[in-house]
Amino acid sequence: MSEPPLRLVVLGLSLSSAWGNGHATTYRALLRAFAARGHDVLFLERDVPWYAGHRDLPAPAFCEFALYDGLSGLLPWQGRIAAADAVVVGSYVPQGVAVGDLVQRIARGATAFYDIDTPVTLAKLARGDEEYLAARQIPGYDLYLSFTGGPTLARLERDYGAHAARVLHCSVDEAAYPALDAPRRWDLSYLGTYSDDRQPMLEALLLEPARRAPQLRFVVAGAQYPDHIAWPANVERLEHVPPAEHPRFYAESRFTLNVTREDMVRAGHSPSVRLFEAGACATPVISDIWDGIDRLFRPGEEILLATRPGEVLDILLGCPEAARDSLARAFRARVLAEHTAAHRAAELEAHLRAAMRRAHQPAWERAAT
Repeated sequence: MSEPPLRLVVLGLSLSSAWGNGHATTYRALLRAFAARGHDVLFLERDVPWYAGHRDLPAPAFCEFALYDGLSGLLPWQGRIAAADAVVVGSYVPQGVAVGDLVQRIARGATAFYDIDTPVTLAKLARGDEEYLAARQIPGYDLYLSFTGGPTLARLERDYGAHAARVLHCSVDEAAYPALDAPRRWDLSYLGTYSDDRQPMLEALLLEPARRAPQLRFVVAGAQYPDHIAWPANVERLEHVPPAEHPRFYAESRFTLNVTREDMVRAGHSPSVRLFEAGACATPVISDIWDGIDRLFRPGEEILLATRPGEVLDILLGCPEAARDSLARAFRARVLAEHTAAHRAAELEAHLRAAMRRAHQPAWERAAT
């Protein structure tokens, strides 16, 4: 006998706007696939001015969606939160500690924290920074869903008292990220919002290669880059590429670059959504190196790794098109076999149902499991 559909409430950073954040595309892919499994989803998003002018998905068709103003704006939704089978609070939600306290106080179903920024979150907690999650709240969630896998999961349970830390990597909606046939505009592209701790690696793996090879073409797309950056003449700048235009952006890139934030490099096992999106679009990736990347993709066969400008130039100048195309096919095949939104939605459902069962167990039995 099949299990009944779930009523899920998600309070996340953003679903409606992908401007300056990677959360929206992650939630869109995951929740669209989750709803396709027959579940009911309500997404509640704090109405903030920096997303208000950049809403590229103001009315998602796959779930119920609502904006709210401050904590008082959640009052009309408290009945739905209380009655849901499961409630998920995401990282970087404005007033996330207060939102989490509310959820833990009134929700009768399973509660989960979905951390799309786990290494950043733990670094903040180590500094006493509880911007969107308080350490005291972690044991109060029935489930801790982590963007990061590997040893971080055991650390969450051992050091922070998480009842069940489970990996839930980001994914790609393969229907929204097809492989397109388009003329190549750039030899190497990068798509990502500015970050202080990513910039040195972007400098090493894209800007310096651009200076050394003025005959090649590069592009950096993303918001919030400071004015003082000296862009080489052969590096095009795009302030924002909406998600609907990502497939063409990748198709027009001979290779694309993946650069990882420092906290995530240290933790390892933290793949960016851009990896999966580029893979679905059959665009080969040159990536920085971190622990666990070789468990996701076979280096040299599905992904290329680099740490220095010369290594990037060796790829751009020395990789034959036949080898590039073979790499692209293998990369895409791996992504579609293991990292689509359908895969993640099945994992999410399994984690939530397990959390629901644990929540109804006696305390002694929960401790034993």
